[in-house]
Amino acid sequence: MKLKRRRKLVTYLNILDQPVRFNPFVFSRTFMLWALLGLIGGVIAGVYWIVLEFLTHQLAFFSGWQVIPVMAICGLLAGFIIHYIGDPGEIHLIVNNIRFNKGKLDPKNNPSMVLSSLLCIASGGSLGPEAPLVQVTGSTGTWLGKLFRLKGEELRSLSIAGMASGFTALFGAPLGGSLFSLEILHHKHAVEYYKAIIPAFVASCFSYLVFALIVHLGLGPTWDLSAYEYSGIFDFGHAVLFAIIGAAFGWTFIFCTKFFKTVFEKRPIPIYVKTLIGGILLGVIAFYFPITRYFGHYEINELLNGNFSMTLLFAILIFKIIAISITVTSGWRGGFIIPLFFVGATLGLIIHQLFPSINLTLAIVSCMAAINACVTRTPMSTTILLATLTGFGHFIPILFASLTGYFLAPRIPFISSQMEKEEKIMT
Repeated sequence: MKLKRRRKLVTYLNILDQPVRFNPFVFSRTFMLWALLGLIGGVIAGVYWIVLEFLTHQLAFFSGWQVIPVMAICGLLAGFIIHYIGDPGEIHLIVNNIRFNKGKLDPKNNPSMVLSSLLCIASGGSLGPEAPLVQVTGSTGTWLGKLFRLKGEELRSLSIAGMASGFTALFGAPLGGSLFSLEILHHKHAVEYYKAIIPAFVASCFSYLVFALIVHLGLGPTWDLSAYEYSGIFDFGHAVLFAIIGAAFGWTFIFCTKFFKTVFEKRPIPIYVKTLIGGILLGVIAFYFPITRYFGHYEINELLNGNFSMTLLFAILIFKIIAISITVTSGWRGGFIIPLFFVGATLGLIIHQLFPSINLTLAIVSCMAAINACVTRTPMSTTILLATLTGFGHFIPILFASLTGYFLAPRIPFISSQMEKEEKIMT
């Protein structure tokens, strides 16, 4: 009986492997596969977001000094999950597998990634859900590709399309998410993976549609920035100038992360001890500066609409960078893109308070673009993402800022797996 079922399965797969007949269009079987992956990715992202919102709401009940034991306990539990279920790795591992492992992302550690990241993000860690979603949906693409017996570049493209579907669902920018899934792989040779751009774009569109239906997401910017009015050619110079300052803080974040990485790796200690220590430190920071708690999705609007003094803004800037660094290096799981946007927004507000005559929106967007491009080396997708998230309709100033941050980035990338093989040997 089992043999008959297997034969039927093989027959059905052979039928699916054949090209769609009597079809004079570009539309084909592969389109259906990309769309199916996008639908699955959207469902995964929607369910993940609903659970995350529920947990966040429950844990937000604890405030004041209570955040310290809550974040410590959540860090300890996340560490136990990683220790006993399996280490899901970080963005470095995803990039390595796409580049050097024929695009295969192993789904076996997805339960560990989902559970640990939910605890870390919901309790108030300074990392967002983009990295867990990218890993889970990317590995889903690998699984689907293997199911349909894809190999080589087709399998790699489907894994990248899965990554794009998860990233797009959160940010609501199909084109930006598609480009990001290519740019994050290698800052110099994104064209190597250009074959995946259409699969990624199709999967992203379907993923966004499903995610929007599940969480009732509307169209429009996520963060409330005042309207920008072009005031002349000097705006481009201002964008570059703000971006230089943003890139400097990008370097600050990178050095801060390396410092805490050295501290946490000085002695070999179990992962659950590291996550416990990280939770205590993050709880102390959140106790004194509550706005630094969480990854910044809602906190950016709170920051923009608040009336913070210069001293407080500068303290928020420094301690948010420290909080992100501790979260990254202590074993907590999540992504650092939205938290870096929060840092950029804080920096833009500080610049505006120092020089009230400058355009606030331009300063904020330029700093957000520069610091993210400096750390992740993704200038194209950063430009599109920020235009979507902020409603800043003038692409060129953002592009100038993104390129400035990109070209002022450290020679050795923050995501070490973005390096060439030759560069790795030299370093």
